[in-house]
Amino acid sequence: MLTQEQNRLGTAHETVESSIKEHIGYLDQEIEKLKRQIAEHINSDPNLKTKRDLLSSIPGIGEATIAVILSALHIFEGVDRVQKTVAFIGLAPIEMLSGSSIKGKPRICKVGHAGLRKALFMPALVAMRYNPVMIDFGNRLRRKGKNGKVIVCAIMRKLVHLIYGILKSGKPFVPNYKPNFA
Repeated sequence: MLTQEQNRLGTAHETVESSIKEHIGYLDQEIEKLKRQIAEHINSDPNLKTKRDLLSSIPGIGEATIAVILSALHIFEGVDRVQKTVAFIGLAPIEMLSGSSIKGKPRICKVGHAGLRKALFMPALVAMRYNPVMIDFGNRLRRKGKNGKVIVCAIMRKLVHLIYGILKSGKPFVPNYKPNFA
């Protein structure tokens, strides 16, 4: 609604400009109030606060994304494999096949939680610039000849893997983590 009003302001007649500006001010206040309520709710629940602190250790994941992830926490905690979470969000790649004659390019499924996909898009772009694990991963994909959108979707999928692992293990993100299989 805020975007609608801002767009209207650019084309509105000067007689209604003040009314639109008032409405934009009201919407800004309401958005800030909702952000405060979300932060208070997370801070008042020790479980959510701990999970927020864990998620904020991942470079690229900010407060807005954390709020969306925590609102859909059942997706990450209620499954036994990360692949199910990736599929539920709609980031799993699918082959486009029809018999033996038609073979299309693989695409992401897009059947799933569109809100989480949307919430992970900007963090993936940020992670491509500031998260050392994602920078290396993106560079490997680029060397393989993958295009930009494919790389962003792969990084979104990798972020889901990181989020899942961090929430399951209860340990913060460590960029140079080396598993000990001995």
